[in-house]
Formats: sequence, structure tokens, C-alpha cells
Amino acid sequence: MARVALVTGGTRGIGAAISQALKNAGYAVAANYCGNDEAAKAFHDKTGIPVYKFDVGDAQLCETSIRKIESDIGPIDILVNNAGITRDGMFHRMTFEQWSAVLRTNLDSMFTCTRPVIEGMRERGFGRIVIISSINGQKGQMGQANYSAAKAGAIGFAKALAQENAAKGITVNVIAPGYIGTEMVQAVPEEVLKTKILPLIPVGRLGEAEEIARSVLYLAADEAGFITGSTLAVNGGQYMA
Repeated sequence: MARVALVTGGTRGIGAAISQALKNAGYAVAANYCGNDEAAKAFHDKTGIPVYKFDVGDAQLCETSIRKIESDIGPIDILVNNAGITRDGMFHRMTFEQWSAVLRTNLDSMFTCTRPVIEGMRERGFGRIVIISSINGQKGQMGQANYSAAKAGAIGFAKALAQENAAKGITVNVIAPGYIGTEMVQAVPEEVLKTKILPLIPVGRLGEAEEIARSVLYLAADEAGFITGSTLAVNGGQYMA
């Protein structure tokens, strides 16, 4: 029987690439989304992957939605905590709403999506939790105090959770992407991309969503059981910790 994987924010960008790669590798995949019904429908129509709409910042909604997924597909063996948002602004002008929205979606979701699956993973003696952080959670980024704090917090969360669950056959790892050629990055003016972003990336190009997806496949595999508490930087050499 195929292992079951849940990808949060799994219908667009990096998340969509992860969902598709997991399906292609033989996993039974469920993809979460929150706001864009049209994009989610297009993703489902294209891939056949079932989609589930719920806000990853809402603990009760996550609990009931994940139970629904498990009823529909089976117990979740692989959780990819990918969902995230940005509300950028210099901190001295940032509102609490900008701060709390990002922390709620990007950091609270570490609890709300992981807590409903962790006990089942422990009981079955197997689990793979992969968290998509960011280069900016490692090095910080001007105008992203909220985002950098949340993504750094996710790395600390992974290290603690990895220690708690290693003896139960559960690994917890982080992937920290650099600049990936998603819609959001490609919307940056070409001149800014060429003069401000690409010169900072030693390999001289943007990453591809599929490169992040392949990294997830590696960490999700049964054979990756000796890797836990690690952060895999996929950033073209832009930041070497």
C-alpha cells in the first residue's frame, strides 16, 4: 500500500512541484490550499491529486481536515509543511497585523499541521516530516522581520521535534530554498533580477521548483532514516552556513 503524503500549500509553486513529484514517485498525495479555488481546481484537474481547503493557521480546522484526509486516503506518513505567506515591510512601519498574519501561517502551522499526525506516526513507528523554510530564515532579510523570524523558528522547531521522535522512526528535516523561479520571484522586474538578485547567486541562475521537490523526495524516502534534524540549503551557493 502506498505511503500517504500531505503537502500544505500544495497546489501552487514549490508546493505543486512537491505534490506532483511525490505522486510520480508512488505516494498517495493530498494537497492543501487556502485561498485560490481556481488554481486548486486547475491543479486537481491536471494532476488528479485530491485537494483540501483549510487555513493552516486554524488549529481546529487543521485537526478536522487532517482527520478527513486520513479517512479518505489513509494515515499520513509524510508531512510536508510548505504553506507560507509574505507581508513584507520595514519593521519600523510594520503593523501587528502584518506580523501576526505571517507568524500564524508560517510558524503556527508547524504546530497545527504536525500535532494531528505525530501520534499516529509514533504508534506506527514511521514518519517523515519535511519543513520548507527559507534562506531568509538562515541569514535574515531586510523588510522581512516577520518572515525571517517565522522561517528561523521553523528550523528550531524541526531540531527539537527531531530529537523527541528519532527513536520512534520519525525524521524531521528542513529544506531552505534560495531564490526559486516561481510566479512571485518572476514578478520581480527584470532589471532588479539581473542587477540585484542573480549576481548574488554563484551558480548564476534561479532555482527551479522541481529542484526543491527532488530534495523533498530524498528526505521523504524510507532510505533517509539516518538523516534528521538537518537543514538542506538549496540556494545555488548564495548563503553557506
